[in-house]
Amino acid sequence: MASEAASSSTPPLGKYLASTDKKTRDKAIKNLAAFLSDPSRDALPKTEMAKLWKGIFYCFWMSDKPLVQQALATEIAEILLTITKLSVSLEFLRGFWETTVREWNSIDRLRIDKYYMLVRRFVNASFRLLMRAEWDEDACREYNSILTDRGGPLCPEDQRVPTSLAYHLADIYLEELDKAYGNPPSPSPLPAPLTTLMAPFFTLAARTPTSTTYQRIQSALLDPLYEALSTSHDSDEPSRKRPRLSTPSFSNVIPNACSTRPKDEGALSSSALKKILLEKMFEIASEPDTRDSNRRKLYALWKEHTEDDDEDSGSREVDGS
Repeated sequence: MASEAASSSTPPLGKYLASTDKKTRDKAIKNLAAFLSDPSRDALPKTEMAKLWKGIFYCFWMSDKPLVQQALATEIAEILLTITKLSVSLEFLRGFWETTVREWNSIDRLRIDKYYMLVRRFVNASFRLLMRAEWDEDACREYNSILTDRGGPLCPEDQRVPTSLAYHLADIYLEELDKAYGNPPSPSPLPAPLTTLMAPFFTLAARTPTSTTYQRIQSALLDPLYEALSTSHDSDEPSRKRPRLSTPSFSNVIPNACSTRPKDEGALSSSALKKILLEKMFEIASEPDTRDSNRRKLYALWKEHTEDDDEDSGSREVDGS
């Protein structure tokens, strides 16, 4: 089957990926990696990618022991970096998210934790993929569209998206970015464009109709990020506010981050970066599509985190109506 899969114009059939025999599934995953990593191969048509990912989803479904699950989750996610064409990698990633969103509600409580783990592995691999591509602007734009288009896990207009996926992404996003910088795919990676990477969450926080989704994004992602930036800045300049003891420092990525253009900007100071991120959040909060209740919360968050850092910004007039 290995030689056939590598040379065929179609990927291994779903029946091999979802086989009850572990050896058959393992062989199918290896054949799949070889098939997709062929440099002469373009991205699969959307319908073929959907069929392929349904097979992969149930291949992972059939894995039953923790160590087997961990190894398989890593192997599947690493296919993103095995593929030689960036465009094909991103289409493979889109297939992952569309299938995950579509199938999420079918996952029972005994299997949900391993799918959370698979999501974590893909988030980490996605960051390393973009890092390897030197945060190419078009690739980052496509990555954000994968997350925010209909069928993506951060689409505020798609009511089919399970809220638990957005919660999980908010919980792990910066943690996995920090891990990626702790183990980069190449030495001396370019700074992470944090404004670009945070934009989908700013938009979801602005437009979500669910107050619990907004609150999760703020408590799990926005507050820890701003506090980490303040803590890094406060190592040189004391602040009136004391950070929470449990606040993560994101010590790998905070010193190696920029706004949107890594090659032009280089690594920005934490105080400058915090100011830019708050301005972007304010800008999105001011858009006409932002829900009024969310606008007020985002303005309050902006005001809270600018008080100690920028007296000029503190004088900006905010209309919370």
